[in-house]
Amino acid sequence: METKPYSRLVVLGGGAETCGGISAAIDACRAHGVFRRWPVELVATRADGGFLRNARAALEGLRAFARLLLQHRRVVVHVHSVAQPSFWSDCAFMALAHAARCPVILQLHGGGFERFRDGASTPARALIQFSLERAAHVVVPSESLRHWVRSVTREAAVSCIPSAVANPAPGAEANRGNLILFLGRLEQRRGIFELLEATASLRSALPDLRLVCAGEGDHAAVARYAARLGIRDAVKLLGRVGPSGKRALLENAAVFALPCHGAGLPIGLLEAMAAGLPVVTSPTGGIAEAVADGTSGFLVAPGDTATLARVLRKLLEDRALAQRMGAAARETVRLRHAPERTLPRLEELYGSLGLCALEAPPRPAAPRIDLREAA
Repeated sequence: METKPYSRLVVLGGGAETCGGISAAIDACRAHGVFRRWPVELVATRADGGFLRNARAALEGLRAFARLLLQHRRVVVHVHSVAQPSFWSDCAFMALAHAARCPVILQLHGGGFERFRDGASTPARALIQFSLERAAHVVVPSESLRHWVRSVTREAAVSCIPSAVANPAPGAEANRGNLILFLGRLEQRRGIFELLEATASLRSALPDLRLVCAGEGDHAAVARYAARLGIRDAVKLLGRVGPSGKRALLENAAVFALPCHGAGLPIGLLEAMAAGLPVVTSPTGGIAEAVADGTSGFLVAPGDTATLARVLRKLLEDRALAQRMGAAARETVRLRHAPERTLPRLEELYGSLGLCALEAPPRPAAPRIDLREAA
C-alpha cells in the first residue's frame, strides 16, 4: 500500500514580535524563499515580555496547532526550542504531534542545554532524552551541541546545520570611532560586567572610548555598575533594536565584544562577523568553531578582564589589524552560514521525511565543508 505524502509543514516557534535565535532562523527561512517553496503553517508558541505573555502565547499556539492537526492530519512538525522553561511547553506540542503520528524535527538553538539538563529533576531529564530520541530528526547549529545530544543519547538522529546569516553588501569604509558594540541580553553570563570593567580600564588611554549595549536584560544593574566605575557617560544602553538600528550600529562600531561565560553560537556575534567587524568573545559552546583566535577575532577566557582589555585596546589602536580580522570574519560567515549553503540542507531534510514541495528547492551552492576548516 502506497503511503500518502505529507501535506503541510507546521513550524512552531516565536511570534512576529519576538527576538533571538529562533526568530532569526524563521526570518531567514521567510526571507530566502523556504516558506514559498513548502506548504508552511507558522504557529507562534512564545512571546517576549515575561512569564504571563509567554504562557498565553503557548496556550493559544497549542489550540491553533491542535486545529491544524485535526484539519490536515498528515503534517511534518518543525519545533524550534531553547534551553529555557519554555522547552517544557515545546514538549507538549511534540507529545501532541507524536500522538497524531506526525514526524517531528526538533531544532535546538542557543547554549546552556547541558546546564539546563543537569539542573532538571530525574523525570525531567528522562523527558529531555525521550524528546531527542523520539524526534524524526534533531537539528543543531554547532558541533559542540551535536556532541551534547550524543552524550545524552546515541539513539537520536542528529545533524549540524549552521544558522543562516546573510552577508550584507559591503559599503564604503566608515570612519569608525572608538566604539565597542555589545549585542545580546544584558546579564552576568554574557560577560557584560567584565566588559564594563575593561572599558573603564581603557578610558585613560582612550578618552573618547564608548560602549554601546543593545539588548534586553537588567539595564538598571548595568547602569549602576557603570556609574560605580565612573564610566556612565561612556556607556549607552539602547534596549532591543530593530534591523535598521542594528545595521547602523554595526556600520559605526570598531569592535564587537561578547565575553560570555556560556553560549551556543549567538546570532548577534555572527551578524557582527558578517558585517566585517573583528570580534572579541569567549571560546564557549560553538563560538570556537566560528572564530579563529588571532585571525577573525580574539578568544578570551571567561572572566579574564585584563586580557579582554588588552585585546580590545590592540584592535582599537591597530586599525589595519582590525580591518584584516573583520575581513576574515566576514569570509568565515560567507563560507559557513550563507543562506544558500545552509537552508538547502534543511530543505533536503523536509523532502527526506516525505513532505511535498510546492516548487523545487535549490541545491546547496557548494559542497559541505567541515565547520572547523571554515574559520
